[in-house]
Amino acid sequence: MKWCKFISVALMSLLITLASAEAAGECGRMPIGQAASSLSPCLAATKNPRGKVPPVCCAKVGALIRTNPRCLSAVMLSPLAKKAGINPGVAIAIPKRCNIRNRPSGKRCGRMDLIF
Repeated sequence: MKWCKFISVALMSLLITLASAEAAGECGRMPIGQAASSLSPCLAATKNPRGKVPPVCCAKVGALIRTNPRCLSAVMLSPLAKKAGINPGVAIAIPKRCNIRNRPSGKRCGRMDLIF
């Protein structure tokens, strides 16, 4: 009987751990909407490939690349981005346009390659 209780507790702990790990998406525990709103200074730069990228946008993108590059890709390809009129092909080049060192190069972002 003690073993049954132990196994039950162990299984519940495992399920809780797996559920919390699964709840952490591409942006970790930060909701993708919050990550997207932190990149709002980049909105104009995501629509015009020749437009100047604001320094505050470059700072936000650089910070996100350092902490969680997969989150940047998830934000660029999210339904929120599409709803905001963001062109993923233009947005994906922002790290290069900002001259960010150590930007993810040769990686996949959805169906796009990050080759800059």
